[in-house]
Amino acid sequence: MRLLERKPDGGLVLREFIGRAVPAYAILSHTWGKEEVSFQEADAGIGKDKAGWRKIDFCAKQAGADGLRYIWVDTCCIDKRNAVELSEAINSMFRWYRKAARCYVYLSDVSIDGQHGQSNPVWAVAFRESRWFTRSWTLQELIAPTLVDFFSVEGERLGSKITLEHIIHERTGIAASALRGDTLSNFSIDELMSWAEYRNTTLEEDKSYCLLGIFDVSMPLIYGEGGDRASRRLREEIHKSYKGIHLEQFAIGLNILAFPEAAQFVTRHPELTEMHRLLHGHDTRSSVVIHGLGGIGKTQLAIEYVRLHKEKYTAIFWLNANDEDSLRLSFRGIAQEVLKHHPSNSMLASVDLEGNLDLVVNAVKAWLDIRENTRWLMIYDNYDNPRSPNNFDPSAVDIRSYIAGADHGSIIITTRSANVTQGRRLHIQKLPSVEEGLKILSNTSGRRGIENALVAKLDGLPLALSTAGTYLEHVTTSFSEYLRLYEESWVKLQATSPPLNSYEDRSLYTTWQVTFNRIQQQNAASARLLKLWAYFDRQDLWFALLRHARSADDELIRKLTEDELSFNEAVRLLCEYGLAHTELSRRQLSGPEGYGVHSCVHSWTRFVLNGERDKGLARLALTCVASEVPNTDVDKWWLLQRRLLQHAARYEHLIVDGEVDVEGMEWALHNLGDLYADQGKLAEAEKMYIRALRGKEEALGPDHISTLNTVNNLGLLYAGQGKLAEAEKMYIRALRGYEDALGPDHTSTLNTVNNLGLLYTDQGKLAEAEKMYIRALRGYEDALGLELASSYLPALNTVFAFGDLFSQTDRKDMAKAMYNRALSGYKTVQGPSSKWCSVIEGRLQALQLTPAETKTQRKPTESRTPETKSRL
Repeated sequence: MRLLERKPDGGLVLREFIGRAVPAYAILSHTWGKEEVSFQEADAGIGKDKAGWRKIDFCAKQAGADGLRYIWVDTCCIDKRNAVELSEAINSMFRWYRKAARCYVYLSDVSIDGQHGQSNPVWAVAFRESRWFTRSWTLQELIAPTLVDFFSVEGERLGSKITLEHIIHERTGIAASALRGDTLSNFSIDELMSWAEYRNTTLEEDKSYCLLGIFDVSMPLIYGEGGDRASRRLREEIHKSYKGIHLEQFAIGLNILAFPEAAQFVTRHPELTEMHRLLHGHDTRSSVVIHGLGGIGKTQLAIEYVRLHKEKYTAIFWLNANDEDSLRLSFRGIAQEVLKHHPSNSMLASVDLEGNLDLVVNAVKAWLDIRENTRWLMIYDNYDNPRSPNNFDPSAVDIRSYIAGADHGSIIITTRSANVTQGRRLHIQKLPSVEEGLKILSNTSGRRGIENALVAKLDGLPLALSTAGTYLEHVTTSFSEYLRLYEESWVKLQATSPPLNSYEDRSLYTTWQVTFNRIQQQNAASARLLKLWAYFDRQDLWFALLRHARSADDELIRKLTEDELSFNEAVRLLCEYGLAHTELSRRQLSGPEGYGVHSCVHSWTRFVLNGERDKGLARLALTCVASEVPNTDVDKWWLLQRRLLQHAARYEHLIVDGEVDVEGMEWALHNLGDLYADQGKLAEAEKMYIRALRGKEEALGPDHISTLNTVNNLGLLYAGQGKLAEAEKMYIRALRGYEDALGPDHTSTLNTVNNLGLLYTDQGKLAEAEKMYIRALRGYEDALGLELASSYLPALNTVFAFGDLFSQTDRKDMAKAMYNRALSGYKTVQGPSSKWCSVIEGRLQALQLTPAETKTQRKPTESRTPETKSRL
């Protein structure tokens, strides 16, 4: 390789380098003009008066500015009079551009014309229309180097292929990933060819020769052979590179009829790239197992891979691996295809294709095992019932009996089971972006202006999106109306949706039934868990949430909840079949991570799996959620309550719709009221408390302790809502009831006395409030003793409230005494860094200030003392 070396005086001298001794260099990309400097002129040190010298000089100076001493320019670094050298250079060109430290694109027809740096420069128009984009040789010069910078005729930098990527992609059609350096073998032959389709060369043969590096092949140059012959030779070299030298002996034309009908596909570029990396370019057997939820697009991904890379294999065969009979018939189809293209094949010609299909399978496997037959691809689709130690289905398939034994060839297996191990596993999950879902729904429905709410509901599941699109294609139903029908009439909507050819006889409401049946055979508790899940939210289900179901009459539920290992075993099976998943993105700060199901699967569990509502399971799930609601004195109670909110919201709808029998479950409604109140959802809390109160009044009577507890908490809620009159009624009712049932000095009675004092304070009835505080505090001290009362949280709340009252009535010394007493107690009970310790310290600091300072310098604190709730 020859390079031009830039001397300290600015002169350029040709140097020749061999092998790995080539130093770092910059390389020039340009379009040829009439006065180019030749190799002979550069070697002789002449030609500086020619027009072509300007870009050579630019390249050398720019390289110097970038710290590079050497440059390569095709006009003067190749001796084009030497045919051998020219051929070697053209076959090496792509590699030379790839290894360049920098590539400078000199655009002789683009001038900045004083517009450099503007937001919408005039040169951008000339850039798009530059002759450089029309030349065939510049294709590899754009793709091969890592760093490509574009310069105007004045030598001013316009940008790089990264900063100008959008314009370049639109102008050339080259995939953005290719511009960023993606391996070219990841693209189909047709796509690579398309990038050069509208580019031109001076010599027609160069249309093919300029693509040698793109396809990583070499061949002798025969100028004068004509463009068609050069193109045929290039194709032959490409096919040999991918398919091997024995390609004619084993080439089988692709039988499209053997493939499932392709649905609307949204490119899963990362998955396709990973598949190609795992499957192509290996000397030994390469296998990929595509696994995931039914309807997630596994088959479509395999079809798309074949579409992209079909020319890289001598033969591609599609097999139905749903059961052994289907597999055997698929092998007979393979034998027929081989004989159609190679009728004299002795291995298969002697086999009776209508006879014993096991013999046919063995004959095809023997043909695949031939040492030279290495470039085939076998796709085993729908291998959803794999044989395993805990799968007792007699129709389960052992795919190993249908895989060739030789260590060559490529295999793709699609399955719903994560336990298939005959290759590198690739977990296919829902489409990652709303835009991809919009594209499927738009293309299948033929509509625009799709509402994101519908796409979000279908949550990246291609089967659900395609089903919705085909339904909407021929009806006038709006997107919002479809979403309403989806929520209210799920089964009928799915049953009346047109069938999808690409999913054969499957639909959204049948596709998971077979999987469910297999799960039920392997572990009935797993199946029961999935049914139970319909009555929880679809997200964040964890073992501790279900532990309260241990006393259920249902044997499977008891097995499921007897210990965490049993639960893990059941949920693991659901995850293996893709019906559930761990929620790594929803890791909790409190407690173990949870599990989730796809929104469409959850709809299926609700409307199909539990088509007839199981009120027993519904009550059981409500019991689990309500029993898990923690008191506010539990460590990290807030985070646990946040996890429970979505499950509670599920029950809010079920209760309103009458889908769950809440008779005898008033305690659960009360707890849900507590949950909502603690989380600031006061309207929801009010509904739950009122419903619980009505039920308790009917079942237990108006003066039962449990009824009064709900009355008390409803008073707390009204106080929080600012409904002070309603709150006072609730407190007075609760107080009278506690006094009658428990006595005037019971702690529950005193808790309500304290809360009534807080209410009077809010109403400005300070004298009445003081009476309540005195009664409450004396009562706590009499009932518990002075020492115990000093660490009893409700008593501390009263002391704190007393401090606020004294502060408001300008009794500072008494306020300080109460605050210090409360602070000492809170530090003991809750720790010195607790919220209420900070609040009291702020109150004490404010008492040290003058009245004027208090108004301007008071540290913001909680304005209200803690209330005392009565928990069941």
